[in-house]
Amino acid sequence: QVQLVESGGGLVQAGGSLRLSCAASGRHFSNYVMGWFRQAPGKGREFVAAINGKGDSTDYADSMKGRFTISRDNAKNTVYLQVNRLKPEDTAVYYCAASTGGTVYTPSDYRVWGQGTQVTVSS
Repeated sequence: QVQLVESGGGLVQAGGSLRLSCAASGRHFSNYVMGWFRQAPGKGREFVAAINGKGDSTDYADSMKGRFTISRDNAKNTVYLQVNRLKPEDTAVYYCAASTGGTVYTPSDYRVWGQGTQVTVSS
């Protein structure tokens, strides 16, 4: 199975943008549905977006539509999350995860997780 490492988080001012990356090692990356979740302090892990293996189908949490864009590059074994017009409430640890299929909206749908990358948005 794959192993996942996120990067790209940091401290950014409200209104700014970030692109998070999730690099996968292992075989058959394109066989996995990839998802992004986030977890704010004191809250549960929240679904952000998912993308299918080919990269031609995406899904977003309703509250994430418009500012978040998920994409993948299977040649580089990497999935991305572009976040624009950041808000202080976007502050969270962002995780990528890999699923072998089925539903994609809950953490239990995913088999493999990265360690997370911290995003902090200042007002």
